[in-house]
Amino acid sequence: MKCIETNLPGVVIVEPAVFHDERGFFLESYHRDKFQELGIKSTFVQDNHSRSRRGVLRGLHFQLKSPQAKLCRVARGKVLDVAVDIRTGSPTFGQWASAILSDENHHMLFVPRGFAHGFYVLSDQVDFLYKCDNFYDPQDQCGVLWNDPQMGIDWGIPDGERPIVNARDNAYLALGEMDISKLPRFES
Repeated sequence: MKCIETNLPGVVIVEPAVFHDERGFFLESYHRDKFQELGIKSTFVQDNHSRSRRGVLRGLHFQLKSPQAKLCRVARGKVLDVAVDIRTGSPTFGQWASAILSDENHHMLFVPRGFAHGFYVLSDQVDFLYKCDNFYDPQDQCGVLWNDPQMGIDWGIPDGERPIVNARDNAYLALGEMDISKLPRFES
């Protein structure tokens, strides 16, 4: 298992050891001690599984009162997974990192607390799984507008196509329009 740094400190791509043979493959999708050796010390309390079709964009989500770190992976299909630094005072505030997660590369993306998260489906269908280190709180769900022009996220959406985005995700404010006093603070 190895860790690949992104341009956002703390947001890392985890590349597990995958063992192939004539039967298929085996990998450890989570091993607490090995993840701690990589610097991922979160204690996960909830597993989530979503299924989406090609062109679906989910995000960019976060929780303020009950922030969550997430360990994301794909069991079937392919996505562009995105994390955005929303910590005020951070040297990378408003910047984003992305990774292709698929059932072929078996990569995972660790998104620490203080980051918004979303993904765009690149395959016909995807089964997206993620562990959270805090419970989902429907009263605390927040988000940043996925197509905020200041952030300029390259979602890989083909020219002329519009992603499938729910009304809530389309109604979020751009990061520059948000009350930054309510966003998480960067702790150095």
